[in-house]
Amino acid sequence: MPSLTILICTHNRRTLLAKALASLDAARRPAGWTVRIMVMANACSDDTLDWLATRQHGLPLLADHEPTPGKSHALNRALTRIDSDCIAFVDDDHRVDAGYIEAVCAAFDRHPDAALLCGRILPDWDGSEPAWARDTGPYRVYPLPVPRFDLGDEGMEVPVGRAVPGGGNLAVRTEWATRIGRFSTELGPQGHDLGGAEDFDWVTRGLAMGARLVYVPDMIQYHYVDGARLRTGYVVRKAFIRSSSVAHVEGIRPAAYMLRKALGYLGALATSLSSDRRRHYLVRLAASLGELHGALKNR
Repeated sequence: MPSLTILICTHNRRTLLAKALASLDAARRPAGWTVRIMVMANACSDDTLDWLATRQHGLPLLADHEPTPGKSHALNRALTRIDSDCIAFVDDDHRVDAGYIEAVCAAFDRHPDAALLCGRILPDWDGSEPAWARDTGPYRVYPLPVPRFDLGDEGMEVPVGRAVPGGGNLAVRTEWATRIGRFSTELGPQGHDLGGAEDFDWVTRGLAMGARLVYVPDMIQYHYVDGARLRTGYVVRKAFIRSSSVAHVEGIRPAAYMLRKALGYLGALATSLSSDRRRHYLVRLAASLGELHGALKNR
Protein backbone atom coordinates (compact mmCIF):
# COMPACT_ATOMS: atom_id res chain seq x y z
CA MET A 1 0.00 0.00 0.00
CA PRO A 2 1.54 3.38 -0.99
CA SER A 3 2.20 5.88 1.77
CA LEU A 4 2.05 9.67 2.07
CA THR A 5 3.57 11.95 4.71
CA ILE A 6 2.09 15.44 4.99
CA LEU A 7 4.89 17.73 6.19
CA ILE A 8 4.27 20.96 8.09
CA CYS A 9 7.16 23.14 9.27
CA THR A 10 6.13 25.65 11.92
CA HIS A 11 7.55 28.42 14.07
CA ASN A 12 5.63 29.79 17.07
CA ARG A 13 2.21 29.70 15.40
CA ARG A 14 0.37 27.12 17.42
CA THR A 15 -3.07 28.67 16.82
CA LEU A 16 -2.66 28.63 13.03
CA LEU A 17 -1.07 25.19 13.17
CA ALA A 18 -4.12 23.89 15.02
CA LYS A 19 -6.36 25.12 12.20
CA ALA A 20 -4.14 23.47 9.58
CA LEU A 21 -4.21 20.16 11.44
CA ALA A 22 -7.97 20.37 11.97
CA SER A 23 -8.50 20.81 8.23
CA LEU A 24 -6.29 17.78 7.49
CA ASP A 25 -8.13 15.66 10.06
CA ALA A 26 -11.46 16.68 8.50
CA ALA A 27 -10.33 15.92 4.93
CA ARG A 28 -11.54 12.75 3.26
CA ARG A 29 -9.18 9.77 3.55
CA PRO A 30 -8.10 8.13 0.27
CA ALA A 31 -8.71 4.42 -0.20
CA GLY A 32 -5.62 2.31 -0.69
CA TRP A 33 -3.15 4.73 0.90
CA THR A 34 -1.66 5.14 4.35
CA VAL A 35 -1.40 8.78 5.41
CA ARG A 36 0.36 10.42 8.32
CA ILE A 37 1.46 13.92 9.33
CA MET A 38 4.90 15.13 10.37
CA VAL A 39 5.19 18.48 12.15
CA MET A 40 8.70 19.90 12.29
CA ALA A 41 8.84 22.68 14.87
CA ASN A 42 11.57 25.17 13.97
CA ALA A 43 13.23 26.98 16.89
CA CYS A 44 9.88 27.17 18.66
CA SER A 45 9.79 28.96 22.00
CA ASP A 46 6.02 28.77 22.50
CA ASP A 47 3.96 25.77 23.62
CA THR A 48 3.80 24.11 20.18
CA LEU A 49 5.60 20.90 21.16
CA ASP A 50 3.75 20.54 24.45
CA TRP A 51 0.45 21.05 22.65
CA LEU A 52 1.32 18.47 19.99
CA ALA A 53 2.17 15.96 22.71
CA THR A 54 -1.42 16.18 24.01
CA ARG A 55 -3.02 15.56 20.59
CA GLN A 56 -5.08 12.37 20.78
CA HIS A 57 -7.31 12.28 17.70
CA GLY A 58 -6.97 12.58 13.95
CA LEU A 59 -4.38 11.34 11.47
CA PRO A 60 -1.25 9.68 12.90
CA LEU A 61 1.26 12.41 13.71
CA LEU A 62 5.00 12.54 14.37
CA ALA A 63 6.42 15.74 15.90
CA ASP A 64 10.07 16.76 15.93
CA HIS A 65 12.09 19.90 16.65
CA GLU A 66 14.84 21.57 14.63
CA PRO A 67 16.58 24.11 16.92
CA THR A 68 18.50 25.98 14.19
CA PRO A 69 16.39 28.95 13.06
CA GLY A 70 15.37 28.90 9.40
CA LYS A 71 12.69 27.02 7.51
CA SER A 72 15.26 25.38 5.23
CA HIS A 73 16.93 23.78 8.26
CA ALA A 74 13.55 22.40 9.35
CA LEU A 75 12.80 21.06 5.87
CA ASN A 76 16.19 19.40 5.60
CA ARG A 77 15.83 17.68 8.97
CA ALA A 78 12.36 16.46 8.06
CA LEU A 79 13.50 14.99 4.74
CA THR A 80 16.04 12.81 6.55
CA ARG A 81 13.28 11.31 8.71
CA ILE A 82 10.56 10.60 6.15
CA ASP A 83 10.39 7.05 4.82
CA SER A 84 7.03 7.17 3.01
CA ASP A 85 6.66 6.91 -0.76
CA CYS A 86 5.46 10.49 -1.21
CA ILE A 87 5.56 13.81 0.64
CA ALA A 88 3.01 16.63 0.55
CA PHE A 89 3.97 20.07 1.85
CA VAL A 90 1.44 22.16 3.78
CA ASP A 91 2.34 25.52 5.35
CA ASP A 92 1.33 26.14 8.94
CA ASP A 93 -0.82 29.11 7.88
CA HIS A 94 -2.83 27.10 5.35
CA ARG A 95 -5.96 25.03 5.59
CA VAL A 96 -6.69 22.30 3.09
CA ASP A 97 -9.82 21.61 1.07
CA ALA A 98 -11.91 18.60 2.11
CA GLY A 99 -10.77 16.71 -1.01
CA TYR A 100 -7.09 17.69 -0.76
CA ILE A 101 -5.59 14.39 0.44
CA GLU A 102 -7.70 12.39 -2.02
CA ALA A 103 -6.55 14.68 -4.84
CA VAL A 104 -2.86 14.25 -3.99
CA CYS A 105 -3.02 10.46 -3.79
CA ALA A 106 -5.23 10.10 -6.88
CA ALA A 107 -2.83 12.28 -8.89
CA PHE A 108 0.17 10.17 -7.89
CA ASP A 109 -1.80 7.07 -8.94
CA ARG A 110 -2.88 8.69 -12.20
CA HIS A 111 0.58 10.04 -13.10
CA PRO A 112 3.12 7.35 -12.18
CA ASP A 113 5.87 9.21 -14.06
CA ALA A 114 5.29 12.53 -12.29
CA ALA A 115 7.99 13.49 -9.80
CA LEU A 116 6.24 16.62 -8.55
CA LEU A 117 2.65 17.77 -8.16
CA CYS A 118 1.44 21.30 -7.55
CA GLY A 119 -2.03 22.58 -6.79
CA ARG A 120 -3.93 25.76 -6.18
CA ILE A 121 -3.16 28.17 -3.35
CA LEU A 122 -6.05 30.59 -2.84
CA PRO A 123 -6.36 33.45 -0.33
CA ASP A 124 -8.67 32.54 2.56
CA TRP A 125 -10.62 35.81 2.35
CA ASP A 126 -12.94 36.57 5.26
CA GLY A 127 -14.35 39.94 4.17
CA SER A 128 -12.21 42.08 6.46
CA GLU A 129 -9.49 42.71 3.86
CA PRO A 130 -9.19 46.12 2.14
CA ALA A 131 -10.81 46.45 -1.27
CA TRP A 132 -7.48 46.97 -3.06
CA ALA A 133 -6.31 43.53 -1.95
CA ARG A 134 -8.92 41.90 -4.20
CA ASP A 135 -8.64 44.33 -7.09
CA THR A 136 -8.10 42.63 -10.46
CA GLY A 137 -8.04 45.82 -12.55
CA PRO A 138 -5.15 47.59 -14.25
CA TYR A 139 -3.78 48.93 -10.96
CA ARG A 140 -3.94 45.72 -8.97
CA VAL A 141 -1.11 45.14 -6.51
CA TYR A 142 1.13 42.16 -7.20
CA PRO A 143 2.68 40.23 -5.72
CA LEU A 144 0.34 40.38 -2.75
CA PRO A 145 1.69 39.21 0.62
CA VAL A 146 -1.04 36.55 0.48
CA PRO A 147 0.33 33.85 -1.86
CA ARG A 148 -1.81 32.76 -4.78
CA PHE A 149 -1.09 30.06 -7.34
CA ASP A 150 -3.79 29.10 -9.82
CA LEU A 151 -3.26 27.76 -13.34
CA GLY A 152 -6.96 27.25 -14.02
CA ASP A 153 -9.46 24.41 -13.95
CA GLU A 154 -7.66 21.94 -16.22
CA GLY A 155 -4.86 19.65 -15.10
CA MET A 156 -1.67 19.75 -17.15
CA GLU A 157 1.99 18.96 -17.23
CA VAL A 158 3.79 22.20 -16.41
CA PRO A 159 6.66 22.77 -18.84
CA VAL A 160 9.90 24.39 -17.79
CA GLY A 161 9.46 28.16 -17.97
CA ARG A 162 5.66 28.15 -17.63
CA ALA A 163 5.31 28.63 -13.87
CA VAL A 164 7.32 27.56 -10.85
CA PRO A 165 5.12 26.80 -7.85
CA GLY A 166 6.08 27.63 -4.30
CA GLY A 167 6.38 24.99 -1.64
CA GLY A 168 3.08 25.78 0.06
CA ASN A 169 1.10 23.31 -2.04
CA LEU A 170 3.63 20.93 -3.49
CA ALA A 171 3.95 17.15 -3.40
CA VAL A 172 6.92 15.02 -4.40
CA ARG A 173 7.87 11.39 -4.67
CA THR A 174 10.39 10.76 -1.90
CA GLU A 175 12.93 9.24 -4.27
CA TRP A 176 12.93 12.52 -6.18
CA ALA A 177 13.19 14.58 -3.00
CA THR A 178 16.37 12.63 -2.26
CA ARG A 179 17.69 13.26 -5.76
CA ILE A 180 17.00 17.00 -5.63
CA GLY A 181 18.72 17.22 -2.27
CA ARG A 182 18.72 19.76 0.51
CA PHE A 183 16.94 23.10 0.57
CA SER A 184 19.35 26.03 0.46
CA THR A 185 19.96 27.36 3.96
CA GLU A 186 21.06 30.67 2.42
CA LEU A 187 17.45 31.20 1.35
CA GLY A 188 14.07 31.00 3.03
CA PRO A 189 12.47 32.65 6.05
CA GLN A 190 13.91 32.68 9.52
CA GLY A 191 11.03 33.00 11.93
CA HIS A 192 8.40 35.17 10.29
CA ASP A 193 10.67 37.47 8.31
CA LEU A 194 10.24 38.23 4.61
CA GLY A 195 12.81 35.75 3.36
CA GLY A 196 11.87 33.22 0.72
CA ALA A 197 12.77 31.52 -2.57
CA GLU A 198 14.12 28.33 -0.95
CA ASP A 199 11.18 26.46 -2.51
CA PHE A 200 11.60 28.21 -5.89
CA ASP A 201 15.27 27.20 -5.92
CA TRP A 202 14.48 23.59 -4.90
CA VAL A 203 11.78 23.08 -7.55
CA THR A 204 13.92 24.75 -10.22
CA ARG A 205 16.76 22.35 -9.45
CA GLY A 206 14.37 19.43 -9.76
CA LEU A 207 13.08 20.59 -13.13
CA ALA A 208 16.66 21.04 -14.36
CA MET A 209 17.28 17.39 -13.42
CA GLY A 210 14.33 16.26 -15.55
CA ALA A 211 11.61 16.02 -12.90
CA ARG A 212 8.12 15.98 -14.42
CA LEU A 213 5.77 18.51 -12.78
CA VAL A 214 1.99 18.08 -13.01
CA TYR A 215 -0.61 20.70 -12.01
CA VAL A 216 -3.62 19.24 -10.17
CA PRO A 217 -6.47 21.80 -9.94
CA ASP A 218 -8.45 19.96 -7.25
CA MET A 219 -5.41 19.87 -4.96
CA ILE A 220 -6.45 23.02 -3.09
CA GLN A 221 -5.09 24.84 -0.08
CA TYR A 222 -6.30 28.16 1.36
CA HIS A 223 -3.76 30.64 2.70
CA TYR A 224 -4.53 32.55 5.90
CA VAL A 225 -4.98 36.29 5.28
CA ASP A 226 -3.05 38.27 7.88
CA GLY A 227 -4.55 41.75 7.99
CA ALA A 228 -1.29 43.18 9.35
CA ARG A 229 0.37 42.27 6.05
CA LEU A 230 -2.20 44.07 3.93
CA ARG A 231 -0.50 47.40 4.45
CA THR A 232 1.37 49.34 1.79
CA GLY A 233 4.69 49.32 3.66
CA TYR A 234 4.67 45.55 4.11
CA VAL A 235 3.69 44.92 0.49
CA VAL A 236 6.50 47.19 -0.74
CA ARG A 237 9.12 45.41 1.39
CA LYS A 238 7.82 42.00 0.31
CA ALA A 239 7.94 42.95 -3.39
CA PHE A 240 11.56 44.08 -3.06
CA ILE A 241 12.76 41.01 -1.15
CA ARG A 242 10.85 38.52 -3.29
CA SER A 243 12.16 39.98 -6.56
CA SER A 244 15.70 40.14 -5.21
CA SER A 245 15.58 36.48 -4.12
CA VAL A 246 14.16 35.24 -7.43
CA ALA A 247 16.68 37.22 -9.50
CA HIS A 248 19.51 35.86 -7.36
CA VAL A 249 18.30 32.25 -7.68
CA GLU A 250 17.81 32.55 -11.43
CA GLY A 251 21.33 33.92 -11.86
CA ILE A 252 20.14 37.09 -13.61
CA ARG A 253 22.91 39.57 -14.36
CA PRO A 254 22.59 43.38 -14.16
CA ALA A 255 21.30 44.92 -17.37
CA ALA A 256 20.38 48.41 -18.57
CA TYR A 257 16.71 47.49 -18.99
CA MET A 258 16.40 47.07 -15.22
CA LEU A 259 17.33 50.69 -14.58
CA ARG A 260 15.07 51.89 -17.42
CA LYS A 261 12.18 49.91 -15.95
CA ALA A 262 12.74 51.33 -12.48
CA LEU A 263 12.91 54.89 -13.84
CA GLY A 264 9.70 54.31 -15.79
CA TYR A 265 7.88 53.15 -12.66
CA LEU A 266 9.31 56.12 -10.72
CA GLY A 267 7.95 58.50 -13.34
CA ALA A 268 4.54 56.85 -13.31
CA LEU A 269 4.49 57.05 -9.52
CA ALA A 270 5.35 60.76 -9.56
CA THR A 271 2.41 61.53 -11.87
CA SER A 272 -0.15 59.29 -10.13
CA LEU A 273 -3.09 61.11 -8.61
CA SER A 274 -5.24 58.24 -7.34
CA SER A 275 -4.25 56.12 -4.33
CA ASP A 276 -4.75 52.86 -6.26
CA ARG A 277 -2.43 53.99 -9.04
CA ARG A 278 0.19 55.27 -6.56
CA ARG A 279 0.12 52.00 -4.61
CA HIS A 280 0.42 49.96 -7.82
CA TYR A 281 3.46 51.83 -9.13
CA LEU A 282 5.12 52.01 -5.72
CA VAL A 283 5.01 48.21 -5.49
CA ARG A 284 6.16 47.84 -9.10
CA LEU A 285 9.09 50.20 -8.37
CA ALA A 286 10.05 48.17 -5.30
CA ALA A 287 9.92 44.93 -7.30
CA SER A 288 12.09 46.36 -10.09
CA LEU A 289 14.66 47.64 -7.60
CA GLY A 290 14.62 44.23 -5.92
CA GLU A 291 15.35 42.57 -9.26
CA LEU A 292 18.32 44.90 -9.75
CA HIS A 293 19.51 44.21 -6.20
CA GLY A 294 19.40 40.43 -6.75
CA ALA A 295 21.15 40.76 -10.10
CA LEU A 296 23.96 42.84 -8.59
CA LYS A 297 24.62 40.02 -6.10
CA ASN A 298 25.29 37.74 -9.09
CA ARG A 299 28.08 39.84 -10.53
